[in-house]
Amino acid sequence: MKPALIALWSAWGLLAGAAAVAAAAAPSAGAASAAARPNFVVLVADDWGFTDVGAFGGEISTPHLDDLARRGVRFANFHVAASCSPTRAMLLTGVDTHRNGHGNLRETMPGAHLGQPGYQATLTPNVVTVATLLQAGGYRTSVTGKWNVGNEPRNLPDQRGFDQSFVMGDTGSDNWEPEKRYLPHAARVNWFENGKAAVLPKQFYSSTFFVDKTIEHLRAGASSGKPFFAYVGFQANHVPVQAPQAFIDKYKGRYDGGWTALREARRAKAGELGLVPKDTPMVTMGTTLDWAALSAQEKRYQARLMEVYAAMAEATDHEVGRLVAHLKSTGEFDNTVFIFLSDNGPEGSDYKAAAPWLLFNYSRDFDRLGGPGAYVVPGPSWSSASASPLSTFKFYAGEGGIRSPLIISGRAVTAANQIHAGLTHVTDIMPTLLDLAQVPRPGRTYQGQPIEALTGRSLLPVLADPSARVRGSDEPLGYELAGNKALFKGDLKLVLNNPPVGDGQWRLYDLRADPGETKDLREVLPAQFTAMQADYAAWARAHGVLPMPEGYNPVDQVMINTFVNYWIPAYWPHGVAASVLLLGLPAWLVVRVRRRRGLAG
Repeated sequence: MKPALIALWSAWGLLAGAAAVAAAAAPSAGAASAAARPNFVVLVADDWGFTDVGAFGGEISTPHLDDLARRGVRFANFHVAASCSPTRAMLLTGVDTHRNGHGNLRETMPGAHLGQPGYQATLTPNVVTVATLLQAGGYRTSVTGKWNVGNEPRNLPDQRGFDQSFVMGDTGSDNWEPEKRYLPHAARVNWFENGKAAVLPKQFYSSTFFVDKTIEHLRAGASSGKPFFAYVGFQANHVPVQAPQAFIDKYKGRYDGGWTALREARRAKAGELGLVPKDTPMVTMGTTLDWAALSAQEKRYQARLMEVYAAMAEATDHEVGRLVAHLKSTGEFDNTVFIFLSDNGPEGSDYKAAAPWLLFNYSRDFDRLGGPGAYVVPGPSWSSASASPLSTFKFYAGEGGIRSPLIISGRAVTAANQIHAGLTHVTDIMPTLLDLAQVPRPGRTYQGQPIEALTGRSLLPVLADPSARVRGSDEPLGYELAGNKALFKGDLKLVLNNPPVGDGQWRLYDLRADPGETKDLREVLPAQFTAMQADYAAWARAHGVLPMPEGYNPVDQVMINTFVNYWIPAYWPHGVAASVLLLGLPAWLVVRVRRRRGLAG
């Protein structure tokens, strides 16, 4: 697509206004424009590292995602939030987390923050989803998989622009037994189909089921003649990491060399592909264990964890292939734009705090790992390799936590097999989709209600010319989640990570030369260091960022919230009854004995 045409197209979208949205919503307008407008498939992986995809330097077999990458643009400097619901909320609304209600993940949110402006842990009424706008603009819309942006009736997909939906409303569930909790922080797993409690099948594997439902939705709406928007929110590779045995068997022995060797191999491949500078410096995180110090039995067990992780990623790619095959069989493939990303970096928690609960609810025996009833946590050492060559992982503001693989491929992408190195952000997805669909962006009101303005930038220029930039070198882009903070400005990044991964100090890095964040430039560039701190402070004030309580620790907060929000409400009546029984029984016995003695006397 020519740049001039892109500019004309974008201008049309900006100038048409709300009246054009209403016109496009009419059946005749939708049918007339269907042939001219692309379909959209948005694929959101869960907890994948920057180099987990083959096209980004990984060894995991992802042929279908790699093929999409060859047909499109890979984004080497794309950023998300460091946990699931904040990213998914920004993807759906094009608005920063602190303005759409997801300033923090509910499970890690301090009690004093919950319910404060920007910290509702659910989408607020003052944001509109991309599905709502596309639906009004003549698209049929579908979502399957992980939702995680609000379980209230007003926030379920059927009220947020989706014609058809089958979703899990929480942070995750078991991938073989969908109604089984992966942690004890809620009474149940919330599943919904078209706004009502869902009935789940007995035979289930999450990635397979989500693609089955997506294909079912596409078939159901095919006769409408409308283009479609299909959002697939995979649970893979969220804990518990689980995969079909056939995929696990393919990786037997593949990771016997350990995490350090894997981290180095992925760094080399990503450099060879041009996604990072060759020989990018890397840090060795304090959370990474010494592979050589492990016993042979420990090495074999740890290697199996990564084998299962790789198998789950490949199983997801396999399901992407099934969806692609369906679109080819229906003739829709060539008219479809595909977007693939991960919602955050790889899971680096060790889940030791949950060990007692896991002991009674899951097996961690070697021979069962990956299968039903078993629980795999990749752990911080393997997660460091998944994020290679970047630093930190999920929950933290280092590049390993917030730099995600992004692929945009298909119709309207004229720059095939190219890499874009410029700074991009998850809020950019919504304006890009709207521009491709020729649906005007909303202003500061929608249907008479005030709404937050979109903060993202359209990526259309990049899809035609990967050397284009969508942000200026002097334009600040702020970020905060659970007290971990960052500000981007051109190639520079100001960042603060709290313990145990960080030290709570501001640092400055040049991401173009040093994406691994190894060389702190705060003393080399003192003026920029000071100016960017001021930029961050201004951004935080404008977005209502709340300071974290003294002594805040995200792991401890999860345990506190679990106890306060679930265990006490669920079990306090039983506890009161038990207390009454334990304290009252002796008193009752004393009374009975005294009465008997009185009668005997």
